[in-house]
Amino acid sequence: MAVIKMNFLSQALGMQTNVTICLPSFSFADIMAGRKDVYVPGMKYQVLWLLHGGSGDDSDYVNFSNITRYADDHKLAVVMPCDYNHFYADDPDGAKYFTFVTEELPTMCRSIFPFSDKREDNFVAGLSMGGAGTFKCAMLRPDLYAAAVCMSGAGGDPAKTGKVSKLGTKRILPEPGSPEDAWAAAKRNKENGVQVPKFYITAGDKDFVLESVRACREYMEGLGYELTYEEVPGYGHEWDFWDLTLRKVIKEWLPIRHSVIYPDETK
Repeated sequence: MAVIKMNFLSQALGMQTNVTICLPSFSFADIMAGRKDVYVPGMKYQVLWLLHGGSGDDSDYVNFSNITRYADDHKLAVVMPCDYNHFYADDPDGAKYFTFVTEELPTMCRSIFPFSDKREDNFVAGLSMGGAGTFKCAMLRPDLYAAAVCMSGAGGDPAKTGKVSKLGTKRILPEPGSPEDAWAAAKRNKENGVQVPKFYITAGDKDFVLESVRACREYMEGLGYELTYEEVPGYGHEWDFWDLTLRKVIKEWLPIRHSVIYPDETK
């Protein structure tokens, strides 16, 4: 497993930023399987775009979960950007974090790494603030992802608008019904028959955000969406729960191949 830490100048953010990438490489599993031709020109990886929570950064999942092992075991590339508490939003007066995550970062990564650009090979997930960011990415750019996993956070509170102080920075919230409003996008997508990612929404039953997670579930089900929803007993807003969820969805729920996409293989 290659763990790559990058720092580069982002056009969308107008500043240097960090991103951490897990890139599966030759492993003991390959040795056990007797596979020697691991690195093949034209090979591609499926990709999980993994969003961190409030007060965190691109290193959180590597430091506090087993994501590197899960990525390696299942031959899944994982890209973890840094959001700096901006709630994955475009600031009209500053950095464009939504544009960065959904447009600039994928374009940059695909020009450097062997990442598939097919919708069915790309997935988005996140925890807490990143769970809300995941909901936003999936609803505003449903063309980019086949599946979305919201952990301990989903749509947020649709009644809140404007800018409020949060975690030492400003939180940018769209006006209701605007093109940036993920709740409105969810309704619009359903009305227009837009294909959206399949959703997995989960929280611990002791999590302080549980009510807002339930509200998102009820809203989506009220619109007619089918989704996988779980409240897991005994867990709060904690890494044990998020690690457990990552292990489960990567192993069992995400539509992944559990193998590299080689050029001579067809789906």
